[in-house]
Amino acid sequence: MPSAREALLDAAYTALLVRAWADVRMVDVAAAAGVSRQTLYNAFGSKDGLARALVRRETETYLAGVERELARGDAGAPGPTDDAAARMTAAATWTLRTARTNPLVRAALTGCWGDRLPLGQTGPAELVGRFRERAVAALAPGRPREQLPALDAACETAARLTLSCVIAPAGPEREPVRSPADVRAAVPRQRTRPAAEAESAAVSRLVRGAFAGLVG
Repeated sequence: MPSAREALLDAAYTALLVRAWADVRMVDVAAAAGVSRQTLYNAFGSKDGLARALVRRETETYLAGVERELARGDAGAPGPTDDAAARMTAAATWTLRTARTNPLVRAALTGCWGDRLPLGQTGPAELVGRFRERAVAALAPGRPREQLPALDAACETAARLTLSCVIAPAGPEREPVRSPADVRAAVPRQRTRPAAEAESAAVSRLVRGAFAGLVG
């Protein structure tokens, strides 16, 4: 069972999904969490305090997911370059997926908070930097010291390329027309790759390119 604090943060996040933050009322958040308004104020002090705590929780949850994806396939020893790229790609894909579904993480990554969201304290530079730090920490153990600068540069590049995919997502990819004779037949039946799949494929290419020069 979640604590009162977590229940309040859950209630605030749910409210934010259906209305602008300016229209979210503290009394409604408290009621949705099943606690008194006084409990809410005791926990966060003010609506601004609630907003800061909510943004902090969502960004920390996102970063915990980055760490989890980077740890996948880690056997305690450095693998080939493809393994490092695959783990970084998994973290990048998690970033895209989270940015699509979580408006607070997306705003923190892009710096575009808009009128519907509370203004966060975390900006793109800080969040991308923390992404890079976690990537280096996950991929550096066991690597020769002379490879670490190249690893750091690859992680920095991959993190920034991931951010570019959040800001300007790849659109659905259409199947190529094979020959001029197929043009008329292809128009009515032209299929597209779903946007999420296209985004994952695009970020995978970019991340693997960033790691292409890294010696395994």
